[in-house]
Amino acid sequence: MSLSGPPEVRFKDRTEILDFLLEVASVTQETLDLDRILANVANIVTRVIPSQLFAILLYSERRKGLRIRYSVGHRREIVQNLLIPLGEGITGIAGQTRETILSNDVRRDPNYLPALDAVRSELAAPMIARGRLVGVIDLQSTSLNAYSEYDKMLVRLLASRVGISIDNARLYRRVDTAHRTMRTLARVSQEFSSILDLDDLLRKLAEIIRGLINYDAFSILLIDEPNQVLRHTFSIRYDEEVNPDAIPLGEGITGAAARTRQPVLIEDTDTDPRYIAAHPNIHSEVAVPLLLRDRVIGVLDLESIRLNNFTLEHTRTLTLLAPTIASAIENARLYEEIAQREKRMEDDLQAARKLQSILLPSDPPDVEGLEIAVGLKPAREISGDLFDFFDYDNGQMAIVFGDSSGKGAAAALYAALVGGLLRSLARRKRGPADLLRQLNQSLAERKAQAQYATLLALLWDARTHRLTMANAGGTPPIICRGDELLKPATSGVPVGLLDDRSYDETVMQLQSGDLIVLTSDGIQDAFNAAGVEYGRERLGVAIKRHSRDKVRDIVDRIFEDVQQHVGDAPQFDDQTILILRVQ
Repeated sequence: MSLSGPPEVRFKDRTEILDFLLEVASVTQETLDLDRILANVANIVTRVIPSQLFAILLYSERRKGLRIRYSVGHRREIVQNLLIPLGEGITGIAGQTRETILSNDVRRDPNYLPALDAVRSELAAPMIARGRLVGVIDLQSTSLNAYSEYDKMLVRLLASRVGISIDNARLYRRVDTAHRTMRTLARVSQEFSSILDLDDLLRKLAEIIRGLINYDAFSILLIDEPNQVLRHTFSIRYDEEVNPDAIPLGEGITGAAARTRQPVLIEDTDTDPRYIAAHPNIHSEVAVPLLLRDRVIGVLDLESIRLNNFTLEHTRTLTLLAPTIASAIENARLYEEIAQREKRMEDDLQAARKLQSILLPSDPPDVEGLEIAVGLKPAREISGDLFDFFDYDNGQMAIVFGDSSGKGAAAALYAALVGGLLRSLARRKRGPADLLRQLNQSLAERKAQAQYATLLALLWDARTHRLTMANAGGTPPIICRGDELLKPATSGVPVGLLDDRSYDETVMQLQSGDLIVLTSDGIQDAFNAAGVEYGRERLGVAIKRHSRDKVRDIVDRIFEDVQQHVGDAPQFDDQTILILRVQ
């Protein structure tokens, strides 16, 4: 293959194009190291299509743009700092439209983003995998009309083939109807990447192959290693699904294909002793092994009632498609396995959530002198936040509000432990400081590595309107009195963290109409997409704005205000709000 001369004659014939594709497949499949893959691809592209500037840009979902991951000729500051949003510049438009773009006079192209004053031509081709944009291959030249439609086709072809196995490329070289097969392979790869249900995938496969090769029976057999058989995972005859028996490994035409790891073509089944009659009146058969990472996972099998129905060309086409099919089947099986695991986990989490709803008070109790509302939004199915109420005689009520460290099931289990100990310790009337001290001691006897809880313990006295509080690392309450926000200074070490801790008490004399707002740190620490937290100041504004509403409505309004702040950003922490109003 000569790399000199005009682009139109770089490859003398179709065989040389397929040799080039074989090399692409080889260098991109020999390693899983991204840097090596990008360097190999760059070396091949720049060999066959000259350019002064070359770049492979990868798409960042988080940053919503393309960044240079590998380059030749670009200035260091551009490589380090350039971020191209989709739709901007020639590369951004190629990524957005998923179409290859050729501009042979960039000075007349309003979409061009200058990288070097001397650049005159640019060619950009998107790379797509699993239906999503991976990145863009970009070439730039200092010559006008540097690239031809032939170059455009070649780069588009390369971008669409990155990741195809070496066996695909080797067999692809021998396909006479290369153009049609290439189009089919691109469509199969794109469609299969989006189908994760195995039955849907195999039905679609049968439909696509029917468009290429006429058959009367179609089967996908997958290896059952423990039982050493090939099982008909999907089989149809005359467009009706059937369920033939399993075939022992090594037996029959399909067993021979699996054992030899080579396609088997039988022009007349009556002349081949290996043939096992799974369907009646079958006279020709072709079986192709499905290999994944040098491992046979199954066999693709076609049968026909006609003699000599299948040709070497059919065999090559099926062999070319086989690695893509094997990968898609494996992905669907893994997805099914993950989905089953997630279903079991989801069932467990739902059961845990039901149990947690029993452990946490579903509705706040009626407390003399107080109007109470509570709201909880777990970051996951179950929450590590906790709260409880303990009614004492003589108009006194103990209230505990807090958060266990971590997220998810571990945090919820630790919160359940803390809640159980609290219910045991609070049976005897204790002051908030003494309750936290006793709880910390009990948790120290049950030390859980890296687990602790932050708590506020409150004691409300309806006769005197006094609120006594002790803090073990919790978020201090905010008290709204008219248009004034009071922020009592309380602090202390979280329970379960250090042995032999004591806690201080703070006493507040409350007035009728006072609003006491307790929030977990998931409220104030809620971040929006720009990384700005909700914060205590914005919380105070929301409290003052709605302070005259009913306490249940105040809880809802605060949640709405937090959601408005964070927008589409994910919730990373549990969010709990407890509001008390002195009547």
